[in-house]
Amino acid sequence: MNIQDAAHKTVKEYPGGSESLAPRLGMSAAVLRNKVNPNTGTHHLTLAEADELMSVTDDFRILHAMAATHGFTLQRADAPESGSLIQGMLAAAAGQGDLAHIVAQAMEDGRITPNEVAQIEKACTGLQHVLAHVASHAAAASRAGAPDGR
Repeated sequence: MNIQDAAHKTVKEYPGGSESLAPRLGMSAAVLRNKVNPNTGTHHLTLAEADELMSVTDDFRILHAMAATHGFTLQRADAPESGSLIQGMLAAAAGQGDLAHIVAQAMEDGRITPNEVAQIEKACTGLQHVLAHVASHAAAASRAGAPDGR
């Protein structure tokens, strides 16, 4: 999804749409609709407005779309709500095994198809997510003084 579509969907899918969201952003509903309309070339969200839109809606599609455009993926930096550092490491090891299995299957015939690329990308993204949680558990353990991140 590109950033224009992400902004449009963020506003359109907000409860009450632009009519209820615009006043919270300090603009009229018509102006907000024009700013997020992918077919309008004259009105655009500023970076500050996009930031405020994400803060008000708690919808970060715009941020994810920007990251994807430039080849990045994002992960929240919050501490995990459950689990421990050891559980995180075990999940990461399992994810690495899953990724290795997917890559091995994809390479059996000597070529990698677009569907196999998608499977590999999905497994890599999932593993990145798990590894980010390992780091979060380690940081939480450090703050709490607990050796296992509980």
